[in-house]
Amino acid sequence: MRNSWWGIILLVALVGVIYLLDAVLMPFIAGLILAYLADPLTNYFQRLGMTRPWAVSSVFLVLFIVLALSLLILIPLVVQQIKQLGEALPGVLNWIESVLAPKVQEWTGYDLASELSNVRETLIENWRDAGSYVAQALGQIGRSGMAFVSWVTYVALIPVVTFYLLLDWSRMLNNLANLVPRQWVGETSRLAHRCDEVLSSFLRGQLLVMLCLGIIYAVGLTLLGLNFGLLIGVVSGLVSIVPFLGFIVGLVIALVVALFQFETWWALLGVVAVFSLGQVAESVVLQPKLLGDKIGLHPVAVIFAVLAGGHLFGLTGVLLALPAAAVIMVLLREVKDRYKNSALYDAQMESLEQQTQHDELGRHDKRESS
Repeated sequence: MRNSWWGIILLVALVGVIYLLDAVLMPFIAGLILAYLADPLTNYFQRLGMTRPWAVSSVFLVLFIVLALSLLILIPLVVQQIKQLGEALPGVLNWIESVLAPKVQEWTGYDLASELSNVRETLIENWRDAGSYVAQALGQIGRSGMAFVSWVTYVALIPVVTFYLLLDWSRMLNNLANLVPRQWVGETSRLAHRCDEVLSSFLRGQLLVMLCLGIIYAVGLTLLGLNFGLLIGVVSGLVSIVPFLGFIVGLVIALVVALFQFETWWALLGVVAVFSLGQVAESVVLQPKLLGDKIGLHPVAVIFAVLAGGHLFGLTGVLLALPAAAVIMVLLREVKDRYKNSALYDAQMESLEQQTQHDELGRHDKRESS
């Protein structure tokens, strides 16, 4: 009982520290998550014969190359397509009002044109004002010199923290394991292993699935000649953090753009084929290879954890949301398993079995008496 109270006190103290040191903890939490994600690649380089410092340096070199390529190739293309979308938005809305809305009204009786008139003006006005809003925000950041310096410092600390955590990752885990009371070592190791399976399944596996789906959608739509194909593919890949949501959002947007651009059923079939290919690849190749049979987080749990963490602790809470949700889910499943193996659960089952046998004997006696 005393150990339980100590555990509750430590948990409350930890939550209080996170609440009080919200902004300060951000680079350390982010570095911890990045080190956790990069540890398998570091171990792979070590198995190739590298020492730990050289393996960590190699990982950082790979990450730098990927980041540099993204900055030089992907981000300029996405920004360009966002600008093109802003220029094409009035034409798209005119097409919806003049071409699509009459057909919708003919098929369903719903007057879409009247509903879109106010939406059209609001969207165009806000889109034009977006540049001034950004300028005002940047000006406010510039005037708040200390806040800007603090923000840059926190961001710059993330790779430094990640490097040192990754360098001493195995040593840190061993030190933490040595702090566990000896009578709890076996149970703690088993629970930690289950938590690691859930986290690795979702963080590493799902992120790779999102990346692959984004590439499939972006390349496929670009090859079809669809406007904003790269932008739609990137958005669909990011939203794929929730299963099927990226498929639904990307498909609807791509179908609207294809109908506006080509006005043929063949273009719509091409878009459907691209997204169907992505779903087949996810079900047959990506999920089995990258996730396997590990148990990931439920989509509802992901959404709730991120929203709750952000509401309670800001950006630090968002970073901690998924690891905390994984640990809570593992603990809840552990409670469920222990309940099913407990005398209370067995007693309930025994009572149900006795009631079933009693009902069957009663029905048997009625049949004999009749």
